Amino acid sequence: MGKPLIAVFSGAGMSTDSGIPDYRGPQGLWRSDPDAEKLVTYAYYMADPEIRRRSWRMRAEIGALGAQPNAAHLAVAELERAGTPVRVITQNVDGLHQLAGMPARKVFELHGTARAVVCTACRARSGMDEALARIAAGEPDPACLGCGGILKSATVMFGERLDPEVLARAVAVAKGCHVFIAVGTTLQVQPAASLAGMAAEAGARLIIVNAEETPYDSLADEVIREPIGTALPALLARTGGPGPAGDTA
Repeated sequence: MGKPLIAVFSGAGMSTDSGIPDYRGPQGLWRSDPDAEKLVTYAYYMADPEIRRRSWRMRAEIGALGAQPNAAHLAVAELERAGTPVRVITQNVDGLHQLAGMPARKVFELHGTARAVVCTACRARSGMDEALARIAAGEPDPACLGCGGILKSATVMFGERLDPEVLARAVAVAKGCHVFIAVGTTLQVQPAASLAGMAAEAGARLIIVNAEETPYDSLADEVIREPIGTALPALLARTGGPGPAGDTA
């Protein structure tokens, strides 16, 4: 028999050890400053130049592009390299799974990526590092160099829909995996959170690794409250299991 297909569904808690803040956690920015949600809400962003300027400043100050994968990201990538079929479905936009070594084609970024920017008019894409360099040079709200349109990060803002193709592929993984590990996510943001329920309903072993309770804990075969940086590597070490690789995708 081949090895089981393992789906890792990661949320913000996966990246806090890399220095990227958890916006929805108990100490998260959305709780301490609810007005901050406007900075990543499409309607406000498009209508208000000051919101855009604040949003760009926030991205420059967070410094997410300089973040490095932590032990949890590295453990997922190592399991995949060792021959276990792994797919990552992530709510994160930091690209750390890929930096850790996961092949990009096996990472489904539900909320897009903060490593690129897109023009809202002509849809041209460019690097976030280029946009941040323009901000550092004195442009508070850089416009598209091609058409002059409004630029935004290539992330899914509040008020935007998820990419239907990415979501469809994530649903297929959730329904087809043998083990579904939800890690560092509150499982409250829909439709992404419903993937955990889909996996459980399809017969997958559901494991939740998160500091706080989630709405899907009662469906889980195992709930782990320990720190992700140590808990996930240990979990993956015992979940991958022996046997020949069965990943041909």
